[in-house]
Amino acid sequence: MPRTASTAAPTPAAGRRIQTRRSGVHGKGVFAVQDIAEGEVLVEYTGEVISWQEAQDRHPHDPAQPNHTFYFHVDEDRVIDAKFGGNSSRWINHSCDPNCFADEQGGRIFITALRNIRAGEELNYDYGLIIEERYTPKLKAEYPCWCGSKNCRGTLLAPKRGWAPPGLAPQPPTEKARKAPKTRKAEEAKGSDKAGKPAKSAKPRQGRRSAQR
Repeated sequence: MPRTASTAAPTPAAGRRIQTRRSGVHGKGVFAVQDIAEGEVLVEYTGEVISWQEAQDRHPHDPAQPNHTFYFHVDEDRVIDAKFGGNSSRWINHSCDPNCFADEQGGRIFITALRNIRAGEELNYDYGLIIEERYTPKLKAEYPCWCGSKNCRGTLLAPKRGWAPPGLAPQPPTEKARKAPKTRKAEEAKGSDKAGKPAKSAKPRQGRRSAQR
């Protein structure tokens, strides 16, 4: 069911409910330390809010690991850089069968439980990466998914048509997205905790983690 934004931004419940530790999926991960109910807001994806141009100017964060970044697409003008002022949310891994979703409200991103989550489960959401260039086997292999779910796509890249991340309604690409500059955010890539490739041609859909070529 599509989610709709309320007039006021939600507030994550008080008390320790999540913990960052090594993940069996990839690198670091975030886990529930107590049972969580469907619809609970777990954590806000925090960081410095900057323009896409500033994000491009900052890339790469680390020349030794050029694909290691923590950008999250807010809208056509803004991105959250969780390297600066970020919290544990930046370590939440992708899954093609997620138990959470990323909800944008008023320019802020909240990680929310998509279903009931048991203590000890790893949190995850569908990054929904969209790149305008043609999806070839080689391109998909540059964005591998290791979630292990029965319906795993095998890649972090989401279908360009007829798809919406769980919990959210589909959003068509905008003209500005089609004309977006080439450098974008990095996602997970083999060899680093949260990495990817510099973006090639288009911004991902609103409220998604961003892809770089």
